[in-house]
Formats: sequence, structure tokens, C-alpha cells
Amino acid sequence: MSDGSPGAGRARLSRERVLRAALAVADGEGLPAVSMRRVAEELGVETMALYRYTPSKDDLLDGLVETLFLELEERLADAGHPAVAGPTPGHLARTDLRRALHGLASEMYRVAEAHPNVVSLCATRPLTVPLTRRPPAVLRVHERLLTLLHAAGVEERAALRTYRAFISWVLGYIVIDLREVVDDPDEPDPAFRLGLHRLPAKDFPMLRAAGPRLAERGHEEQLTAGVDALLNGLGAGDGE
Repeated sequence: MSDGSPGAGRARLSRERVLRAALAVADGEGLPAVSMRRVAEELGVETMALYRYTPSKDDLLDGLVETLFLELEERLADAGHPAVAGPTPGHLARTDLRRALHGLASEMYRVAEAHPNVVSLCATRPLTVPLTRRPPAVLRVHERLLTLLHAAGVEERAALRTYRAFISWVLGYIVIDLREVVDDPDEPDPAFRLGLHRLPAKDFPMLRAAGPRLAERGHEEQLTAGVDALLNGLGAGDGE
């Protein structure tokens, strides 16, 4: 926390700094710790100084989602991902489309993996506002996904099916893989850590038996395998 005076802190404030401070609190202390007061403490300013940049707790939470998607854009740009370059319509081979979608899914996973305490917001906060009122950084991911499908010559209806399935799969997978709720985080045995021993064996034999595997993350390998399954099933990843 800064040792500067509240006035000096306000002079240095920006929306980006406020959101970065909120992300730092979420990363270090968990999402429930994020509040206007706690973020102000992190910045070394009075709570009221934040309202110029984020007028409410809901806006602060939406801003956390925005910050993660801005980080995603930076990663895509650094990787030279075709989604950032904007491929020419009709000039993206289907094999390149598959690689591009693998890369997009993997970068989304890596951002979420760096900020697991905020992952759940990426699935829940966008549902509170219409699509057109979401932060531009969030909308650009949707736009770039559709652009990739269009550039690969995917027929419009197949493109929309693939777009919806891709977003749903990637966000759902990330939330489940990274935000597992455990019964006892200090328990070394996977089944006991998940609390599966509390389930009646006669009613839930499969869950009990799968305990060790359920406690393991699927990571990017299973994420991209799911993307392949979507492309193959929806007819958006075949041919050139």
C-alpha cells in the first residue's frame, strides 16, 4: 500500500490503476475481499476517490473481467495470433483455423490460470448485461472469433454454431478446471480433498471411483481436444 497522502494518490489515479489494484486484491486475497474500501487501501487513497473511475461495486467487478480480456489481447498480440492481424476473408485454410482456435483457447486458459480467483466472473458477469453493453475488450474476442471463421470460409450458420459452442465450451471448461471447490484443501488424498468420501458409495459409485482423476486438472490438452471435437462435430474444421 502506498505511503503517499490521499491527495497525491488521487493525482496518480486512473481507471486502469484502480482495476489493476482490484485485480491484485483478488489475486492475493480472493474475490470476496474485493471492495471499494479495500481497493482504496491498496492504492493509498480515500474510498471516495475511486468513484470517479468506477462508480459502483458492480462496475468494479465488470472492470475485472475487462482487465482479464485486455491481458488476453496483449498475449494474442505478443504471440502474433492471426485473430489480431485480421485475416483476409477467404484466405485462411481450415488447418490454420484449427490452429488459430487452439491458440485462442490456450491463451484464454493461460490468462485465467494466472488469475484463478477471478475466473468465475468471466462466466457470470457478462450475463448481467446485454452483449452490446459489455466492455470493448470482451466484444473484440467475439468479433475476432467470428472474423476467423469468416476468413476460413465457414458457412454463416455453421460459423454461428461454432462461435456459440466455442465460447460456451472454453469459458465453461476454464471455470470448471480452475475453480474447483474442494471440501478440505489441506487433505492430500484427492478423494478426501473433494469430499467424495461423504457420498454414499451405493448411490454414487462412479464419482467415488473417479476421485483421484477428478482432482486433476485437464489443462490445455483437454481444452483443445474439446475444441477439436466441436469443430469436427459442427463441420467447421474440415477441408481446406
